[in-house]
Amino acid sequence: MSALTIAIGDAIVTRVEDSQGLGFMPGEMLANYQPGQWEAERDWLVPAFYDPQADRLRTSIHSWLVRTPHHTVLIDACIGNHKRRPSIERFNMRNEPWIERLAAAGASPDDIDFVMCTHLHADHVGWNTHLVDGRWVPTFPNAKYLFTQAEFDRWDDRRADYVARPLNQYVFADSILPVVESGQMVLVDDGHTVDNLLTVEAAYGHSAGHVKIRLKSRGEQGMFAGDTIHHPLQLPFPHLRSVFDEDPDKALQVRLAMLEDCVETGALLMPTHFAAPHCCHVERQKPPAGVGAGPVSYRGRWHGYAG
Repeated sequence: MSALTIAIGDAIVTRVEDSQGLGFMPGEMLANYQPGQWEAERDWLVPAFYDPQADRLRTSIHSWLVRTPHHTVLIDACIGNHKRRPSIERFNMRNEPWIERLAAAGASPDDIDFVMCTHLHADHVGWNTHLVDGRWVPTFPNAKYLFTQAEFDRWDDRRADYVARPLNQYVFADSILPVVESGQMVLVDDGHTVDNLLTVEAAYGHSAGHVKIRLKSRGEQGMFAGDTIHHPLQLPFPHLRSVFDEDPDKALQVRLAMLEDCVETGALLMPTHFAAPHCCHVERQKPPAGVGAGPVSYRGRWHGYAG
């Protein structure tokens, strides 16, 4: 497990790992991937982000722990333990020491004041709850859990108009509803802030109510991207579309706007699924020559952030 702690203005940000390793083949995750695209960026993609022998992307699933001068905030809650996830075997009935890793990062579940979920997919809400005497109860007893109304409505499987997706089977019942029943859910809108440092910003497309979260303090910025971007290959090839995007066209426009935002503001890009070194500053570059080049292209400035 790689450790990573970064100061952004008055906030201290620490990565809390739930999973890291080889995952999907590129074409399994990126719908319009063309074999050979990784070759143009081989010098930095291999081996950190792609294993060409296995033909598999190296990815991570992690939370971001943010300590402001006033509160302790968790951004996204990973996969969780003992949860039925039949559609993705490596998510199914896990038993991992994420709580111990949270402790190593300097926080206990009781310390968390806010849980901010970029969206409500299985690998972003699993640790919202844990099993106690056979019941799912909130893992963070003192926290308010912040979701957007649109995202909550999308996954509320009690609704007559609910559209099921296998990847989120059982998620509402075991990771969302117990938070509702405990009175800890707070539905927020675009622009909602925590401590005037963390701002919820609409980033719909990957899911109906997906958000990104901007950290802004003392002239420095961080961008918690959630699943607006899934893999570093989408920096040089931002038009690569995740198979998990519900509205791929909208998700693409959000991704392009976010990357431009990071270039212009200097915000540190902090996605949920980038393998080590996990985050980067974003710069424009000339589009790669050859297969699958698009009209715009970016690169990450990674140095200085390896754990």
